[in-house]
Parts: sequence; structure tokens; C-alpha cells
Amino acid sequence: MNALRFGVLGTARIARRIVADMQSVDAIQVVGIASRDPARARWYADQYGIAQAFDSYDAMLASDSIDAVYIPLPPSLHHDWALAAADAGKHLIVEKPVAMTLAEAQAIDQRCRDRGRQWLDATAWLHHLRTDRIRQSIDAGELGRVQHISVACSFFEPFQSDDHRLNPELGGGCLLDLGWYAYGMARWAAGRLPVAVQSIGRQDRGIWFRSSSLLDFGDDLTATVNCAYDTATRKWFEIAGDQASIVCDDFTRPWPSKPARFWIHDRAGSVKSETFDGNQEARMLATFADLVSNATAATAMNQQALDTQQILQTVADGIAS
Repeated sequence: MNALRFGVLGTARIARRIVADMQSVDAIQVVGIASRDPARARWYADQYGIAQAFDSYDAMLASDSIDAVYIPLPPSLHHDWALAAADAGKHLIVEKPVAMTLAEAQAIDQRCRDRGRQWLDATAWLHHLRTDRIRQSIDAGELGRVQHISVACSFFEPFQSDDHRLNPELGGGCLLDLGWYAYGMARWAAGRLPVAVQSIGRQDRGIWFRSSSLLDFGDDLTATVNCAYDTATRKWFEIAGDQASIVCDDFTRPWPSKPARFWIHDRAGSVKSETFDGNQEARMLATFADLVSNATAATAMNQQALDTQQILQTVADGIAS
């Protein structure tokens, strides 16, 4: 298989980590970086050993040397540039959230389908070997009947002055940021959309700084979800069944210098833990390259993303009313 030739739209901080992960995957070759500042594009390309520096996003999309693009731009720009990429015949990985609204996310999905292009949201935890094992545990009945899901994602204001997460016009706020993980985990664990959502939130500086919700998934399955910019770092969940529960304290990204892990607590008080190796970003990228190579749509993964976007919109509408 020829390596999938990737270009990166923009020089966002998060792109630097993903570029390194791309360069670790045999099936991917990073061949271009685009910026509206030509000097910045050239500097970035030289720093990371990337051959081409494009002086505009349009120039990259017009290049025959690019098969796929990674879009780490602020959320308000995802819709337009994702559509442009699909129209230019490029496959695409979009940073979370996919878009500002459900309608925009659905438009991206439909345009990629119409153009025969593959797309994926860059939610790397979904691709970790640990996540596969958790799904296996749920499906095998190790927890018994799953009854409740609890999720929390937060950190305390690690913002820089130009951080788009503080700008509502760019898609700022904890909902589209940390909420993508928190509400997305609840949807993933339940395997479906909730039938009812009740939410409260706190605003600061024109954006949502905290959101807490009770989700009812029907069939006696509920979830509580919290995301926030005003509490200490948390990235944990519990999936509780009538026989046992799974607890994970770092599901979005494993803690530095610790193996990825989770614990199963049974109803008698016994606890067992499992640990896992592997880089979730590299596995996500390798999965995407395989999907493109086999012309296979990421249907289930795309639906997870669309459903997550729908839940976030429901939460936002609920706490704003």
C-alpha cells in the first residue's frame, strides 16, 4: 500500500503532537503544512521535516501531492474547510468538535459521502486498545446489566491569551471542548442517543465554563455528565452494572508516565485492574489509513461523532433556555 499523503491545515498547537504521531505511522506520510503566513508555514515545515510549505489552505487543497488533510483549526472553521477539502477530493480528519452545530456536522458527513471521501473526528481515546477491551467487557456481560454511567472532564483554566476556547465566536466554551469527551463517552458506553436530557450550566466571559447533565437513555439506563473549566483536572468515568462496575481515571489520554488502565469492582468488593500499552493517536491514524486504503466508510465512528454533536446541541439549547 502506498503511504497516505497528509497535509495539515494550520499550525495550531495541537497539530504539533499529531504531526509527530503521523510520522510514526508507516502507512502515513506528512508531506505538507499550510498557513496564511508563508514564513510560519516554512518554519513549521523545516522544524518537522515536512517537504512542502503552502502559503494558503486553498493552495494545499489544490495540490495533487495531498491525499488527505488534518484540520486542527478552531471549531468555527471546521465546516467550511471540511467541505472544501471533500470537494477537492481529499479525505479528512477533523479535530473535535466536528463542527459548531449538528447541521454543520451532518453537512460534512453528507458531502464526504457524496464525494466518496472518508472522514474521521480526531477523538483518539476511542481507538485505544483499552477502549476495545472495555467494550468487550460490557458486551460480554462482565458488568451484568449496565444501569448508570458517570463521566467527568475538567481542568482549571490553562488558557493562553489568544486561546480560541475563550472566544464564543470561534466555538469556545467547555461544551464543545471537554464536553465532546464527556458526553461522547456517555453515548459510547450507552451505544445510543438519550431520550431525555436535563442540564444546568455556568457562564463566564461569554462562554460556558461548566455544564452538568442527567441523561436518560431509556430502558432504565441513566448517566450523569460534568465538564468544566473551573475545577481540577478530571478525565474519569464509571460504567456501573448490577454485578460490577468499570472505573477509569484517564480515559481521554493516559496520565504521563503511567500505563493506560482501568479497574473492575464487583459487587462483593473485589477489585482487579488491567493495563495496556500503545499510542491511541497512532492507532487512530493507522485505522484511518486502512479505511482509506480499503475504501471503507467509518460508519459507526461517524455516527458516534454525529450523535455526540447532537447531544451537545441538546445540552446547549437546554441550559441556554
